[in-house]
Amino acid sequence: MSQYLSDVWKCRYFWLSLVKNDLRARYSRSVIGIGWSLLNPLLMTIVLSVVFHGVFGMDIKEFGLYLLTGICFWNFIASVVSSGCNCLFQGEAYIRQFPAPMAIYPLRTVLSSSFHFLVALVVVIVLKWGVGGFGNLSALPSLIPALLLLFVFGWSLALLAGFATAYFPDTRHLSEVLLQMLYFATPIMYPPEMLRGKGMGWVVDYNPLAALVNLLREPILKGVKPSVDTFGMATGSVILIGFFAVVTLVRLQRKIIFQL
Repeated sequence: MSQYLSDVWKCRYFWLSLVKNDLRARYSRSVIGIGWSLLNPLLMTIVLSVVFHGVFGMDIKEFGLYLLTGICFWNFIASVVSSGCNCLFQGEAYIRQFPAPMAIYPLRTVLSSSFHFLVALVVVIVLKWGVGGFGNLSALPSLIPALLLLFVFGWSLALLAGFATAYFPDTRHLSEVLLQMLYFATPIMYPPEMLRGKGMGWVVDYNPLAALVNLLREPILKGVKPSVDTFGMATGSVILIGFFAVVTLVRLQRKIIFQL
C-alpha cells in the first residue's frame, strides 16, 4: 500500500493538472465563477430556514448555520458519488495510454469536490463568526482530522462508484435513488432530536454520515471538540469503506480496461 501511494504521489503533477483543468473548464466564461458553487447552498439555506422558522418556530440564525453546514457536507458527498460514477470513463483516454495507478482518477474527482467543499466551509465559519463571535477558535483544530477522514471517505466512495459503474452502468441511476434515501435518513435539514423524539434515534445513531457531519458541526457551531464516540463511529466507517475500496482496487484494476 505504501508503494502504491508513493506511485500516486509520483504522478502528482499529472492528477493536479487534471484537477486544474476540471476547475478551469467548469468556470470558463462565467462571470460569477466559483460563486455558483456557493449560490445553491445559500439559497437552499435561506428558503428552508424561513420555512422551518414558520412551521417549527426554529431560530433562523442558529438553524440557518446548522442547515448550511449540512448542505455543504451533503453536496460534497453527492458530488463525489455522482462524479465518481464517471471518473474511469472520463479518464479512459489516459488509462489506455499511460499505466498510472488507477486510484488517480477517483482522486481527481474527490479533489475537485473538496475544493468547492472547503470554500463553502470557510464561508460557514465566517458566517458563524459574524453571528456568534469567535468562541469556537479552540475547537477548530479538530477539523483537521475530521477533514482527513472525510477526504478518505470521499476518495473511497468515488473509487467504488467508478468501478461499479464500469461493470454495472445502471449504478449511476441507482446511486441517485440511494442518495435521495440517505439524504432524508441523515440529519441534514433537521436536528437529530426530532427523530429521537419519535423513537427513531437508531436511524441517526447507526448512520455513518451523521457521525461525519457532526465532526464538522460540533467544532464550528458549538465550539466543542467532537466526542470520542463520534470520532470512533466516523473512523470505523471510513476504515470499513476504505477496506472495500482497497479490495476492489487490488482485484479489478488490471481488468477494468476491458470494461471501458
